[in-house]
Parts: sequence; structure tokens; C-alpha cells
Amino acid sequence: MTDAPPPRRGRVRRLLAGLALTLAVLAAGAYGAFHWAVAQYDAPGPLAEERAVVIPRGAATGTIAERLESAGVIANGRAFLVAAWATAEAGPLRAGEFAFPERASLRTVLDTLRSGRTVQRRLTVPEGLTVAQILALLDETEGLTGTVATPPPEGALLPETWAYSWGDTRESLIRRMREGMDRALAEAWAQRADNLPFDTPREALILASIIERETGIAAERGKVAGVFVNRLRRGMPLQSDPTVIYAVTDGLGVLDRPISRADLDTDHPHNTYRNRGLPPTPIASPGRASILAAVRPEATDALYFVADGRGGHVFSRTLEEHNRAVARWRAIERERRGAN
Repeated sequence: MTDAPPPRRGRVRRLLAGLALTLAVLAAGAYGAFHWAVAQYDAPGPLAEERAVVIPRGAATGTIAERLESAGVIANGRAFLVAAWATAEAGPLRAGEFAFPERASLRTVLDTLRSGRTVQRRLTVPEGLTVAQILALLDETEGLTGTVATPPPEGALLPETWAYSWGDTRESLIRRMREGMDRALAEAWAQRADNLPFDTPREALILASIIERETGIAAERGKVAGVFVNRLRRGMPLQSDPTVIYAVTDGLGVLDRPISRADLDTDHPHNTYRNRGLPPTPIASPGRASILAAVRPEATDALYFVADGRGGHVFSRTLEEHNRAVARWRAIERERRGAN
């Protein structure tokens, strides 16, 4: 008769056998899961139409899978995890906002996440806004982060359509706008006409900001510039209403009522009814066309202009002509008030 093995040794053998069986099951499961994921790798995904998804910075692969599955980009997060692990040598999964095409396969999804080609958003900054208005626009813009610690000087930002990506900072966009204005002003200044009544690019920028706020009609910019240049040469005050609005609104640039006589009498450095020459700073952010008009004004003998009631202006050589045009404009205003 043989001796029975000690009870402890039997338990160890049973544990080892159970562990081997478990590992075999797990291996078989992993093998099956791997081939299951491979089978789905190039299969069309569930997306019915293109969709953009934001992948947060520092997100783990599991978090990315959950976000994509929740957005309907992928059908199964486990298949995504296996595919991401199997193709890890292709590169890391990046953060940002990515656009996934209709029916994107796992291959396409992973290629998109590794490409770094994020969605290009666009922000249009209209001409003629003040710095305060541009900063308010940036505050409301989706996808930008951070705050602007120090507001830039008035007129320092170029109004254009600016591309940005989700997660870009407001400071970085402000920096690009300032660099854009510096380039635009330098390019225009290099093309300036002879004998301008000002000597520096900054003065040209100040005049351009007034032109920008005076007219939104492209064909009028050069002539408006010509009137202001004529007045500067003669030492006449510019008498520009937008400079008064800038003064009485503390730089906001928007007045929700007509200008009053008290406004015209406001003692403020930007009030060009009380002060001759250019104001001390720009009153808005001019576009490229207004900057070019300021340095290449149209030749004209006009010294005055007033609204014509149709969105443009009537230009006059003499005060008598101007007063008649002003009377017509005031009559139009009275008719409009009566109609309302």
C-alpha cells in the first residue's frame, strides 16, 4: 500500500491545475477577443453622418473609448481598446477636436486620432470693433480657453477671419491678431502717398480707425480719407461723430441714442469737435481697406460729408453746400421718426 500524499501538497496541485485552466480560458478569450476586434477593424462604423468629438488632454485610452462610444463614433469600446493596443506602434492617440466621417471604421478612427489633424474652427472679427468688443467676442467663443490678462491697446488687433483649434488660448489668438495688424500696417505704410499730413504708421492707424467707423461702403473709404486729409492740412477740426461716441462711451464705441449737443461739447481728448488734429489713439480696429485708404487717400476738393439717407454720404466742397445736405438729412430723419 502506498502512502497518500500530504493534504497540503494535494491542495497545491489542485490550485495549480485550476490556475492553468483559468489561464488557458483567459488566453482563449483574449485570442478570441483579438480576432473579434480584428474582424471589426475595417468594418463600417455606426456613424450616420460626420461628427466632431473633443478628446481631452491627458485622457486615458479607456476614457477615449467611452467618449467615442457615447458619441456614436464606435459601436464597442472593447474592440477599440484591443485595436488601439494592437496598433500601438503607429503612435499615440492625441488630444483635440477631431472630425470623424460617416461610417468611420476603427482603422479610420485610430488614424484620425493619431494624425493630429484637429478641426479648424473660425472666428470672424468684423471691422470697426473696439478692443472691449473684441474681448467680449472672444469670451463668448466656444473652444477657446483662458483669459486675456492685459487688454491690448486700442486699434492693435486686425479684424479678419481667424482659424483656431479647440483648446487654443485667447491670449494666443490675441497675439496673432496683433501680429497681423503689425504686418498689415507695415505693408500699407510702405505704399503711402507723398506729402501726407502725418508722419508715422501709428497716426495712419488712428485715421484708418476713424474712416472705418465713418463708412462701411468700400467705394467711399478713399474719399472719406481724402476729406479728413484735406481738413488736417488746413488745420480744421475733423468733427467726426464716431470720435465723440468713443469719448462719451468710455471706449465702447456704441451709443444707443442720437448724438446730442452736450455730447459734441464733451471735454475729452478723443472729441474731434473740440480738439484739432488726430485723437490720441485709434477709436476702433480698422480693416486692411481702411488702412490703405488712410495712406493713399483719394484726391478730392471736398471738405465735408453727411449721410444721404441711403447708407452712403453726400460730399461737399463748401459749407453752404454742406448745410443744404445736412438739412436734407435732417428732414429724412424727421420723416423716419414720424413713421415710427
